[in-house]
Amino acid sequence: MNTELPEDPQRRRLRERLEVIQIRADKASSWRDAVRPLRRLLNREGFVPIKTRLASTDLDFLESSRDDLLAFSELSLRLIDLHQPRDAGGITSDTAHPILRCRSCMWRWPCPTFRAITEAFSIGHETGS
Repeated sequence: MNTELPEDPQRRRLRERLEVIQIRADKASSWRDAVRPLRRLLNREGFVPIKTRLASTDLDFLESSRDDLLAFSELSLRLIDLHQPRDAGGITSDTAHPILRCRSCMWRWPCPTFRAITEAFSIGHETGS
């Protein structure tokens, strides 16, 4: 049974995209302090009167988005580390393309967890992002 497989290109692209998100979020300034003065500018309709209409829900989002994105990208990276292909060890007539299973959940590769993460980030369906 061969456990050393070449890196799956789709998995590699997903990991790279998540790492870029994590780096961008880590480098970004937190809006936590900037949101406090903006909340005082909310008008009766619930918007901050500037060219872009910021509602209180927008401010809530901006206040915690950096921390949420860092946590989400870390979770996603940990999940793709857990769910990766391995040779299932079965007999196959196509030795160049062995049957693969997930190391963690043992589903056929790509497993449902990896497919869900891939679909959420549209890896393989991008138009140039």
